[in-house]
Amino acid sequence: MRIAIIPARGGSKRIPRKNIRSFAGRPIIEWPISAALDSGLFDKIIVSTDDEEIAEVGRRAGATVPFMRPQHLADDFADTKAVVQHSIAELKLDGAPELQVCCFYPTSAFVDAQLIKDGLNRLNSETVDFVLSITALDSIVYRSFTTTNDKRIQMLFPENYSKRTQDFPQLFCDAAQFYWATVKVWQSNSDILGPNSVGIFLDPSRVQDIDTERDWDIAEEIFLKKERSA
Repeated sequence: MRIAIIPARGGSKRIPRKNIRSFAGRPIIEWPISAALDSGLFDKIIVSTDDEEIAEVGRRAGATVPFMRPQHLADDFADTKAVVQHSIAELKLDGAPELQVCCFYPTSAFVDAQLIKDGLNRLNSETVDFVLSITALDSIVYRSFTTTNDKRIQMLFPENYSKRTQDFPQLFCDAAQFYWATVKVWQSNSDILGPNSVGIFLDPSRVQDIDTERDWDIAEEIFLKKERSA
């Protein structure tokens, strides 16, 4: 038995109603739900939300909403792991520590069935806590800086100023497409980005943060171009 959990609160601030806003012709939450359904891996696809409209959109897309999320787990400081732990408790899965749970964000429109399967295969083939999607960061980060109150530049890593960018080690970041782990690991103190987590690499062209209106427009343009070329 495997469970998919999609945390989708109603109170997004920077892009109001982001989790059900139309993206490439569908409420954006429908895209990860469809990918989870297409994978054929899950016995249940759960939307964890505090919002009745989001719950209804999730149900129409093929997910279930067996409980409503409490307000203390639906504010700006709600932690993904705590939300998944709440879902595990509500579903009474505590007695199934090896059951596999995959968390998807409602805005992960770029996730697809094969990527989900690749993540599960990695979870099953290695002794790890979490499997997640990752992508490359530009090495220019090593030369990043802040500014002081009077706008003077303050290097974060001054020792790197004279180094060639090709000499910097490759950096990666969370691509925020999915997080696979067992119930036991979700309930443990293990960090999602901890030393016993592994990544499935995604080309940066398949990854786009959606935190601002500009992000949204860029992501939708990339997504539609990808759909047309498929």
